[in-house]
Amino acid sequence: MQRLLSVLANQQPVHGEKALDDRLRADPIDPRPACCTGPGQQTEMQSDLMETPPSSPQSAADIGGVSNDTPGDSTTGAAPAAGEANAAMIAAAEAALADIAAIRQAVSEVIFGQEEVVERTLLAVLSGGHALLVGVPGLAKTKLVTTLGTVLGLDSNRIQFTPDLMPSDILGSEVMDQDDTGRRSFRFVSGPVFTQLLMADEINRASPRTQSALLQAMQEYHVTVAGQRHDLPQPFHVLATQNPLEQEGTYPLPEAQLDRFLLQVDVPYPEREAERRILLETTGGAEAVASPAITARRLTEIQALIRRMPVPDSVVNAILALVRSARPGHGNARTDATVAWGPGPRAGQAMMLCARARALYDGRLAPSIDDVRALAEPVLQHRMALTFAARAEGTGIRDVIASLAASEAL
Repeated sequence: MQRLLSVLANQQPVHGEKALDDRLRADPIDPRPACCTGPGQQTEMQSDLMETPPSSPQSAADIGGVSNDTPGDSTTGAAPAAGEANAAMIAAAEAALADIAAIRQAVSEVIFGQEEVVERTLLAVLSGGHALLVGVPGLAKTKLVTTLGTVLGLDSNRIQFTPDLMPSDILGSEVMDQDDTGRRSFRFVSGPVFTQLLMADEINRASPRTQSALLQAMQEYHVTVAGQRHDLPQPFHVLATQNPLEQEGTYPLPEAQLDRFLLQVDVPYPEREAERRILLETTGGAEAVASPAITARRLTEIQALIRRMPVPDSVVNAILALVRSARPGHGNARTDATVAWGPGPRAGQAMMLCARARALYDGRLAPSIDDVRALAEPVLQHRMALTFAARAEGTGIRDVIASLAASEAL
């Protein structure tokens, strides 16, 4: 613990769990569970937790965020309580890291390569949101969603969207029942949306009416049929897929609907070695099958932990600078020349959640500006649009975002 407290000299305000100091962000935690260490070998974090707390009054007061000069008895009572809260938070983070390591291992046994795609998709789920997977056919998008459902212990369904699919086909409808006495009544039959992990395959093939029904359920977490409210299971996540090449017979999602997706995850072709492994391990007599790593209840606990993680003021300011610089008329010359409309506040909210999740995914207890830069593209690309002149010149939305993320203003 002494190592964790040694960086408290230069304090910085944080936003999140008050008891946890944001300086812990610089201390990566060994993501291996305790069972993975040999006899007499403990992770560095576990060793720190077992040390005797520092006896210095100043360190103890700093842990609780209370100065030694504060009058009254609040200092003596707040410091031990804050220290216990710190220890509890660190212990919860260590347990979450072990679970995340188990998730990554279980997914890697079925999905070969595509580490960035797996990471970003998991970040969306760990943040409690939805993701839009964009890629050409045959890149294991469906297999990834199916694997995540098994590994995360979630009930999952798949909807193959078509132009003739109606809202009642996905939400459910009322049917008339008749009992033995001849009495008739209506009974609600739930649709495939009543699940914990829903794969919306080729969502842009559905009509706008059906798309709106699904996206409203994504936002409200309930559906209303015949005036009756029906809550969706918790947790509830939608991983939608979209083919960027084929546009005939499709209904592109409106900008307001795209904004409901926490991240847009672009799925590229696999690397050579990953594709070689795909050829060898998926064409034999036996194929790898995913196994559960956590439960749905444990997933909700990790999601709650991520929301409690502190965010330094420097990271909050970087998020604000990035999001606001992507809007025309806010002082960025390139944005004014190339961007027709930029992201709203929901982009900043998505960045705050995903930056926390990425920090924990990498074994840190608070996000950094590097997390903001790394997440700029998946958070912003579906929340912005280029002008006609910029598109005519061959400018891409990713080029604009990359220049904004590389700005020294962050």
